Amino acid sequence: MTAHTTGAGHQWLPHQHGAWAMLAVPFLMGMAVGGPSPWHVLLATTAVTGYLASATVQAWRRARKRQPLDLPLRVYLVALAVQGAVIAAVFPLLVASVVVLAPTALVVAAEAKPGSRRDLANSLIQVVQALVLVPAAALVGGVTDPARLAVATAIAAVYLFGTVLVVRSVLRERGNRRFAARSTAFHAVGAALAALTLSAPWVVLGLGLTLRAWLLPVVVDRRARAGRPLRPVHVGMVEAVASVAVVVVSFLAMP
Repeated sequence: MTAHTTGAGHQWLPHQHGAWAMLAVPFLMGMAVGGPSPWHVLLATTAVTGYLASATVQAWRRARKRQPLDLPLRVYLVALAVQGAVIAAVFPLLVASVVVLAPTALVVAAEAKPGSRRDLANSLIQVVQALVLVPAAALVGGVTDPARLAVATAIAAVYLFGTVLVVRSVLRERGNRRFAARSTAFHAVGAALAALTLSAPWVVLGLGLTLRAWLLPVVVDRRARAGRPLRPVHVGMVEAVASVAVVVVSFLAMP
């Protein structure tokens, strides 16, 4: 979630489309718990600004020529401070999110070094950051029941952690059968938990996500051997469908 495009005028936006889904899905799942509120607009813009600030900090730390990133970094940090102060004043409970966001942000920034690439642990830490949006969006929607917040956050965690595993199994770990098997097993456990604790739509969704975790690496390997490899954009399209399915089920059957 950290790559930036290069060239004049392009230092403002990270060139990583999957990051937007990682923000949107937990945000919408939290909204499904609490219902929509006009304040969700401010929460959404604060989340986007926070992501842009984090991605720019990482890009700045990795860059050998940092000057082009100086202005975007200052703008995003100031905007985040202002937006964060406003929403914290309206919803004081959201200040508790700092307990998660502050240490994880420090870890992510510390791992961003020139020439380094994001490893699995770093990706999972960024998922933890994104998960804060579930209880935050629910709280803004008026829900404060800890049990409901915990269940919604747990569901989002299973999906987002699983997504990281699936995408990695067909990109950086392509051809690694053990990694693909672990990804499929993770999803199978999630589907089993859904069968034990959630309603039928979640069980169907869990089985579908498990099937995609097993089938996608198989398809990628076969197409690669046939000289017709799947491009990352194709993987992204599969994940976009999965994200939409998760959001739809959330609004229809969130506990």
